Amino acid sequence: MAHPDTIKLLQECDAGTKMGVSSIDEVLEKVKDEKLKKLLSESKSHHEKLEEDIEHLLEQMGAEEKDPNPMAKGMSWIKTNMKMGWDESDATVADLLTDGCDMGIKSLYRYLNQYENAEQEATSIAKRLIDIEAKLEAELRKYL
Repeated sequence: MAHPDTIKLLQECDAGTKMGVSSIDEVLEKVKDEKLKKLLSESKSHHEKLEEDIEHLLEQMGAEEKDPNPMAKGMSWIKTNMKMGWDESDATVADLLTDGCDMGIKSLYRYLNQYENAEQEATSIAKRLIDIEAKLEAELRKYL
């Protein structure tokens, strides 16, 4: 049986990948720049692939998947729709997503510290997700 910290860390990563996909989906159709659209589509694919890997591991461990916190998801939706209502520019998209990446990275580091007894495979997945988010955030800066 997997250590409880391993399951909890994987569940938080699962919620994080789902939140990332949802956030990209909310803005993708409003993006005008083709390079930005491609960047976001690729990042979405990376999130979805990692989500599949996480869910497979959780299933093997007999553990449940985890959806994003409904309050966090709702607040994100409100913020996105308010900002995009004022300004549907690619700069606004980049601003919203860099904020999301930053929050995701901070949360993942917090979970790595909180679930310090998680097995290597789970910590490796969390670090992969941090890397995906950090790369996206860095690439988005040129659109701010």
